Amino acid sequence: MSGINGIICVNKPQDFTSFDVTAVMRRAAGTRKIGHGGTLDPMATGVLPVFIGRAAKAADLNPAQDKSYRAGFKLGLTTDTEDIWGTVQSENDTTADIDAVTGAVGEMRGEIMQTPPMYSAVKIGGKKLYELARQGVEIERPARAVTVYRAQLVSYDENTREGVLDIACSKGTYIRTIISDIGKRLGTGAVMTSLVRTSSGGFTLDDCEELETIRNMTPVELEKIIIPTERIFARYDEVVLDDKQKRLFLNGAVLDMGRMGIAYHENTNLRIKDGSGTFLGLGTADSENGIRVKFLNVLG
Repeated sequence: MSGINGIICVNKPQDFTSFDVTAVMRRAAGTRKIGHGGTLDPMATGVLPVFIGRAAKAADLNPAQDKSYRAGFKLGLTTDTEDIWGTVQSENDTTADIDAVTGAVGEMRGEIMQTPPMYSAVKIGGKKLYELARQGVEIERPARAVTVYRAQLVSYDENTREGVLDIACSKGTYIRTIISDIGKRLGTGAVMTSLVRTSSGGFTLDDCEELETIRNMTPVELEKIIIPTERIFARYDEVVLDDKQKRLFLNGAVLDMGRMGIAYHENTNLRIKDGSGTFLGLGTADSENGIRVKFLNVLG
């Protein structure tokens, strides 16, 4: 079993699924224990954090779930997938000036209700929507609340009706649906033409490695680019254990905060370290003044 434990951020190439990326990473790292920080559609590129070894269990615990994107769009067109790669449903010559587009983009900011597209991995009744869509079935999808922190028009050409958006949003937001909704507001229709995820889970493109470079690395070389799992928990308070407390924690025992001279509210997450500075894992305060193991970064 591989001794690699931690995070490697991949700049996902176009035409690769997130599963394709994890398959490459499994071979490179020599382990099946791989997780990732948020699916990207095959046509999209950009930040895909990959969690390796024991870190795989930390992927869903990352407190930073927000994401940001740079997306291209084109007005005057609609497709079944809400992007340029789908089957065309309508085309028109309706124009929209930059002021109208800027206004429609602004309406996307804040907490909005978004209906997931049929071509998505959302499950309804135990079935993924894209599986139904491929069978030609369309069903009612309940709208859900998402938050768009930033929606900015980066550029727009009134002649070609093409532009670029900069969007920061909460987990589960569909950028192509935002673009489709902009097209509806303008009365032109709109599709996404490109998508780059510029940040995810607290990581940016600057943290990323190219997949082809990783594919040709040895495990020793991979170790040199590993991002410590502790980084995603940096916002949590640090609790340092003595040797006895360390043994208890690594064996799954509940630590008594009263005896440790500390106090935290219930469900507070804590970075647990030993006296040498080694990150042992994540603990969480319980209702009985104890610290319970939530995630182990090292084995006892």
